Amino acid sequence: MIGKLERIQAFAEVAQNGSFVSAARKLSTSPSVITRMIAELEADLGVQLFVRTTRKVSLTLAGQRFHDKARQLLADVAAAEEMVRSEQLKLTGTLRVNAPMSFGLRFMATAVNRFRILHSAVDLRLDLTDSFIDIMDNAYDMALRISAEPRGKFTIWRKICLVPRVLVASPTYLARHGKPPSAAQLTDHNCLAYAAPGEAPLWKLKSDTDVSVSRFCFTCNNGDVLAELAALDEGITLLPHFIVSDQLKQGKLVAILEDWKAPEIWLTAYYPPYERLPAKVAAFTNFIEDAVAPELKLQTDPS
Repeated sequence: MIGKLERIQAFAEVAQNGSFVSAARKLSTSPSVITRMIAELEADLGVQLFVRTTRKVSLTLAGQRFHDKARQLLADVAAAEEMVRSEQLKLTGTLRVNAPMSFGLRFMATAVNRFRILHSAVDLRLDLTDSFIDIMDNAYDMALRISAEPRGKFTIWRKICLVPRVLVASPTYLARHGKPPSAAQLTDHNCLAYAAPGEAPLWKLKSDTDVSVSRFCFTCNNGDVLAELAALDEGITLLPHFIVSDQLKQGKLVAILEDWKAPEIWLTAYYPPYERLPAKVAAFTNFIEDAVAPELKLQTDPS
């Protein structure tokens, strides 16, 4: 269906060229289509825009006034298209990113610093939160999340790298309560769980058998708090390795039940349903992957 903007464009071409045939050639269509479009526009406006003779086509007074405004309208539309096209293809404009708090505190400052040096024309705005945000409702260009494989239908996503998890406790806690010989004995211990607001935490652990742990003495939506509590002898917690790596090196925490594996979680980039990723979004995603993935691997495999 031909819309009003297309009719206005046809009108402007006829006015500029003084010919329906020339306008049709310019717009790659037939003179009969241009004639129909002008007739529909005149009917819609309720005025005659052209005087047609066998020699030429000229604007009426109403047509001249309309043409003055139409030229500006078409120029504004062309400028808007160029602006959007430029932002899509070039590394410019505002880039709003959301990322998890614990991850952001460890990795984002250095990554953002390097990205801004290389791409100073991008106005990067970073928000850190441990809540799983809706990027559509919050108008983010992208979000980084550490989670299981996404299942949402209204966003697109890209896995960046695996984020290993580890069960840890303090040496003092284990001396007092004993080291559980298997995951089945975790129900006899003080377990500290990560959980988003309104979420019921559940640990699913697998070795020779499957074990689920659903009873916890404490829950929190921040991994650093859980790590600190575990280091203060409060109990056992399951966290991404990067959150507890320092405490493990310092001996404040030790890994336990290393043969038992939790389901994989990933650092994942989420996007609104773009047909094509804007250049700045694709560039930042690639930059995070290049900067962060090797660091996460190094923390879990120092050799």
